[in-house]
Amino acid sequence: MHKTRIKICGIRNVEDALIAADAGADAIGLIFYPPSPRATTLEQAIAVRDALPPFVATVALFVNPEHARVVEICNALNPSLVQFHGDESHAYCASFDRPYIKAIRVGASMKADDLLQLQNTFSNAKALLLDTLSVGQYGGSGESFDWELIPASMRERIVLSGGLTPANVSNAVRKIRPWAVDVSSGIEMGEGANLKKGIKDPEKIVAFISAVRSADA
Repeated sequence: MHKTRIKICGIRNVEDALIAADAGADAIGLIFYPPSPRATTLEQAIAVRDALPPFVATVALFVNPEHARVVEICNALNPSLVQFHGDESHAYCASFDRPYIKAIRVGASMKADDLLQLQNTFSNAKALLLDTLSVGQYGGSGESFDWELIPASMRERIVLSGGLTPANVSNAVRKIRPWAVDVSSGIEMGEGANLKKGIKDPEKIVAFISAVRSADA
């Protein structure tokens, strides 16, 4: 049975990190992008890292960062992976000599061939994370893109993101069979205009992971 890996992103405290880990999350996303309501401090991130049990990865997420800032965070935190979620070039992402994931924001005008070209451009990335293009936002929009756009040859190695929730992730996993799924806004308190950005809902975390495992089975 294929096991879809699960990344719970936008974690800011030890309590939420342990809930996710205990429920079966494979990775915890730590956001170092100050404009985000889900941003964490280095001190918070280190506390999360130190509290996690073995074999739960930490992912440090950046958006168009200064080179020195990435070096500072990575030296202090030593994350399992780095995630670049902005407009970073291949050369920039590769310049840190660390395993990385490159996020691609998928818009309505994008074609399957565009994704294949990006896969070639970022060929040394551990994976491409496919998120929804939302003007003025780098992730966390809560919106999905057309999954059918993803070429079949790419699906088993991508990280699927963008608008995933406990209600739709089973369908996404069954349809695409990605290597991993990534969620942030879909497991937060509230709904729609009442969404409490950055505040995780323990019940939604557990429900999301359970739904993924159900789809795997």
